[in-house]
Amino acid sequence: MSVKEQYWRYSLVVIILGLGTIIFVKLLPFLGGLLGALTIYILVRKQMFSLTEKRHIRRGLAAAIVLCESILCFLIPMSLVVWLVVNKLQGINLDPGSIIEPAKHIAQLVEEKTGYDLLVTDNLVKLAAWIPKIGQLLMEWISGFAVNIFVLIFVLYFMLVGGRKMEVYLDDILPFNKAHTQEVLHEIKMIVQSNAIGIPLLALIQGFVALVGYWIFGVPSAVLFGLLTCFATIIPIVGTMLIWVPIVIYLALSGSWGNAIGLAIYASIVVSQSDNLIRFVLQKKMADTHPLITIFGVVIGLSLFGFMGVIFGPLMLAIFILCVNMFKREYLDRKRTAKNSSAHTESPDRQ
Repeated sequence: MSVKEQYWRYSLVVIILGLGTIIFVKLLPFLGGLLGALTIYILVRKQMFSLTEKRHIRRGLAAAIVLCESILCFLIPMSLVVWLVVNKLQGINLDPGSIIEPAKHIAQLVEEKTGYDLLVTDNLVKLAAWIPKIGQLLMEWISGFAVNIFVLIFVLYFMLVGGRKMEVYLDDILPFNKAHTQEVLHEIKMIVQSNAIGIPLLALIQGFVALVGYWIFGVPSAVLFGLLTCFATIIPIVGTMLIWVPIVIYLALSGSWGNAIGLAIYASIVVSQSDNLIRFVLQKKMADTHPLITIFGVVIGLSLFGFMGVIFGPLMLAIFILCVNMFKREYLDRKRTAKNSSAHTESPDRQ
């Protein structure tokens, strides 16, 4: 290769990396929508191909049909859950007393039981001053969520229209041979399907199981805590304990020892064990994913990708392990096998 050709090659690589970095940084606020579009595309791509290749429906019309289905099945339910949580938080913002009074009550209970003043007057003043900021953060989060939903719908439509052409293009630029490309794409599809279906299903089941316990043992605002329990299932290891342990402590401090003990037993046995059982059964059945990949993947993904990290964190970790295994098979194992066979052929001559 001539010097000029090397210059053009490396210049092109630098331009691609430079522009790619700039574009990625500017697209970070819309990363949730982009990853969401990719997730839904992987889930509905077979339906799209069935409409266009078997029923011979025009790609634009087929994409619109699948997009409407995605909005009805994925986006509307998710938006309703978000609306319920936002509605509760708005109530707290409009009526700060709704959180200050329970805080005072808990502080009094702690002081009565232990003699320790948990919330002095200065802390209550700071709490009252901080509460109005919830409204500002809430509006920022709602606007970001709405923008990402719009980006998701817009990008998903064109991904559906692109379909096979987009996938062929990605196959060509992936740095793998055909067998490895199929292995990587299969791993991506299985993990995305496993997490995109398994994690929301787990959250709904466990949130409902916890809600039943909250109703039985007289927990105030049981529906709100049931919703919070759904979201807490995303957090590895501790998970729902972040919600039901403080509730148990509150019930105990309130003097409802029977309800506190009953909820603690119910949550420890039914809620927590259902988390372990359902999570690992679903993901083992759908993608045969090792539990450690799921746990550490979610921890890494939440810090990198936000909410979508529950899907793409484990995916990133699984792809990393897959690439390490590919390198081991293609280079280390082959080299070791060649070395052993060479040693075998030489040993008779030496004898």
